[in-house]
Amino acid sequence: MSRNTPVLKHIAVGLLLAGLFAVPARADDTPQTLAGAKLVSAEEVAKATASGAIVIDTRVASEYSEGHIKGAVSLPYREKSAKAVDFDAAQDQFDLSKLPSDKAAAIVMYCNGPECWKSYKASTAATKGGYSNILWYRLGFPDWKSKGLATE
Repeated sequence: MSRNTPVLKHIAVGLLLAGLFAVPARADDTPQTLAGAKLVSAEEVAKATASGAIVIDTRVASEYSEGHIKGAVSLPYREKSAKAVDFDAAQDQFDLSKLPSDKAAAIVMYCNGPECWKSYKASTAATKGGYSNILWYRLGFPDWKSKGLATE
């Protein structure tokens, strides 16, 4: 046995313990991209709203009433499908008829951050419905609030 064996054992134990206590990335978080939509930051949302974009809060009405991005419209995505990229939209409810009739209008969709799938699914439904200017705010209301931006 070499003199380095005790050192190697300490390193191995340290790595094992680090692995046990590491916080893994959440496997059930939304993807970081969405075909047909543009992923946007809080700053880009603020800029888009200043230019006339419509902001849609896809959370349930009670969450909206507790606080939302200033000027946002409540249009809940009623979710029963799996939190997965290949979700079955037929299990869910989202009223596309409440979106602007202009399918080229800038529309921001948000919910409660990466672990919330409602804005991802609503954005997917809108792009499949022919909307061409969907801005997906993946980090959502928690990010907006943490930056001290305007809420109601």
